[in-house]
Amino acid sequence: MSTETRSRAARTAQRAVPRREAADAPGPLRGLRHVLALAGRSLVKTARTPEALLDVTVQPVVFLLLFTYVFGGAISGGDRHEYLQALVPGVIAQSLALGGFALGQNLNADIENGVFDRFRSLPIARSAPLVGAVLADVVRYLLVFTVLVVAGSVLGFRVQTGALDVVAALGVSVAFGLSFCWISVLVGMLARSPGAVQGVMFMLVMPLTFGSNVFVPADSMPGWLEAFVRVNPVTHLVDVVRGLLLGGPVAGPLTWTVAWMVGLVAVFAPLAVRAYRRRA
Repeated sequence: MSTETRSRAARTAQRAVPRREAADAPGPLRGLRHVLALAGRSLVKTARTPEALLDVTVQPVVFLLLFTYVFGGAISGGDRHEYLQALVPGVIAQSLALGGFALGQNLNADIENGVFDRFRSLPIARSAPLVGAVLADVVRYLLVFTVLVVAGSVLGFRVQTGALDVVAALGVSVAFGLSFCWISVLVGMLARSPGAVQGVMFMLVMPLTFGSNVFVPADSMPGWLEAFVRVNPVTHLVDVVRGLLLGGPVAGPLTWTVAWMVGLVAVFAPLAVRAYRRRA
């Protein structure tokens, strides 16, 4: 074979490679099916280990009971019912932040156990396992909201607004949970073990939840702490949920909450995806 013939054959082969990769690459609809299938996998995995849902079912109710009947009388001056009205939306916000722990832990465990090595061998988009896991977390946030509203109603909590306001509160809560969970994804990609993910997330989230207006009014705190509380994203989410469930101003807190959600996704989602590509 002459040099010119070999060169022509090499150029033809080089041009053929991109066309073959493009043919094998999943299209948008196919990619969506992969994401939904992997989200379903996460849900099936959770269904087979229902104890994995304790942090979004039993734990929030424990917080609700603890603060209502142990601390509620002292904090509210004896009126536990009034305190319960303010507490339920606050515990919803707190539990949404805490509920994201499991996502980072599960992703870290899947990588350590070699599950993502198997995913790389499949003809799916590389980002599908990550997006599918995040999408499956919607169920956890729906459970948090539903469980707390139902449990609160049993204890005496009453929604003061209409059905559309409740749906709006649910929508904002789920959207915030999905935005906030990217922090857990990033920690899950960087930490060396699932236990380390929990430790780091606990250190990050607890100051945000307790340093907010979840349990006590911001104006009851020292000035330096009150300044932090008033810019805390958890505080703004609590104000939105309280306004939608109990009545009150919503526009201002909602604007801040949306701004925080956009900021969280804009900062942590790219960092999480970059860390994911390096590790998985």
